Amino acid sequence: MLLVCDCGSTKAEWALLNGDVVVSRFVSNGFNPNFCEEKLISEIIEKSLENIDNQSIERVIFYGSGCGSQANQDKISAIFEKFVNKAKIEVYPDTLGACHALFGKNPGVACILGTGSNACVYDGEKITQSVVSLGFMIGDEGSGCYIGKRIVHDYFLGLMPDDLRAEFDEKYHLNRDAFLKRVYQGEQPSQYLAEFARFAAENIENQYIKQTVGLCFEEFIKFSLMVSAKDNEIPRFARNDSVGFVGSIACIFKDILLQVLENHDIKCTKILKNPMDGLIEFYKN
Repeated sequence: MLLVCDCGSTKAEWALLNGDVVVSRFVSNGFNPNFCEEKLISEIIEKSLENIDNQSIERVIFYGSGCGSQANQDKISAIFEKFVNKAKIEVYPDTLGACHALFGKNPGVACILGTGSNACVYDGEKITQSVVSLGFMIGDEGSGCYIGKRIVHDYFLGLMPDDLRAEFDEKYHLNRDAFLKRVYQGEQPSQYLAEFARFAAENIENQYIKQTVGLCFEEFIKFSLMVSAKDNEIPRFARNDSVGFVGSIACIFKDILLQVLENHDIKCTKILKNPMDGLIEFYKN
């Protein structure tokens, strides 16, 4: 049997397939090997596999955030070998998972907007161009973490409209010192910051929220889909390329995203909240 996993920083989606039959499908906590200790990753994987007959698994295909480097791919493979040592284990970056989910074996530009963000150009077989990922502290424009940071930033600096600020204060009761300690000393800070994007989702009709989220998407387009030239912007892709998005943020703020893309004459052909839906079809075929 084949075990497929699409793992983001916040959650991981799993599917166990026997040929074209989905035997099991479930969700677990996610992780990013750039920011999580090996012990935590091992605990998450072990717990995820506890209700599966590991001896029946012949192949594991794992797509994960932070798995673009060979070092992290080797790390994840070694952890899986503790629990499914008879299986062939393949670890790939989440961008390739997005490509397979969105386009199968057809070319396109795959974008991820979840807890983190990324984008790449896919020729139908392999990724030919990728955005340099700088992580949540410096990059990840347009992501849930990025939106969450902007929301909290405006809250503390008094830039959020008064009525919305009062609602935010009532919901979170944030203390500056405790907040900073949680971000800089706590586990999985990107996941924590992304939680504040929920506040934006709950107030999606608010004009301030629309403007803030729109600006976050503008920065994603600027840094992930465009490269700067002297006097204009040159797209990383041809205008007739298929551009697709995966991730909860792309779905939740779909209308805002599509408007920003339209402003840049970029046509979006597909948005998937859950890459696993597309991955199951890809491997069933």
